[in-house]
Amino acid sequence: MTTTHDTAIVIRLAREDDGPALRRLAALDGARLPQGELLVAEAGGELRAALRIADRAYVADPFFPSKELVGLLDIRARRLRREQHTALERARTRVSLWSALWHRASVTRPSV
Repeated sequence: MTTTHDTAIVIRLAREDDGPALRRLAALDGARLPQGELLVAEAGGELRAALRIADRAYVADPFFPSKELVGLLDIRARRLRREQHTALERARTRVSLWSALWHRASVTRPSV
């Protein structure tokens, strides 16, 4: 028999008043709390996981099935990182990539 739990999950940016709960979460996980802008996952009104947006470093409650929560946090963080890039930055990246590819193709092209 499979049991399902309907627990409300909230994904949001960490706030200053989350400090004590984040430190408790890091202590439970036995890891250092990632510094910087964090996303947090609340399940049942309690913080269960936190992920640094910049590089995916995270802490999670080892006594709660938090693997899926970290996955949800990662999806949201990727979306936020993507939104932070302006159209100009994306254009510069594309031009740089195409330039490098064109240069590689011209160097490795056999002479006729």
